[in-house]
Amino acid sequence: MDRARAASAHAYCPYSHFMVGAALLTTREQVFTGCNVENISYSLTICAERVALYTAVCAGKKKGDFLALAIAGRMKDRPWQPCAPCGACRQVLAEFSSSHHPLVVVYVDGNGTVREQTISDLLPQGFSF
Repeated sequence: MDRARAASAHAYCPYSHFMVGAALLTTREQVFTGCNVENISYSLTICAERVALYTAVCAGKKKGDFLALAIAGRMKDRPWQPCAPCGACRQVLAEFSSSHHPLVVVYVDGNGTVREQTISDLLPQGFSF
């Protein structure tokens, strides 16, 4: 969670002002981080979770190489807020999870409690071939 919070400091969020960071842990104990990058055309914005995952893929990581993803979000200079992954991120994360190493997502819920859930719990009956 500390690495996710640190990554949020690099967020480009001039429209929402909501800074999000993600830290993705691999089976070999490597950590890949990402932050949200907004665009004036909101649909072109990319979430921190996908930035972290795509960075790991660019470094050669593959489906099943991931153990956990921590997500942290907040408005600048405000307390940490609930920040579960959006639907698009849940589907992308499910693509890279495996039954041997189900991806665990760690985030702060609405009560300020750190939660851990598998991606399959967050995305029941996710799309697959």
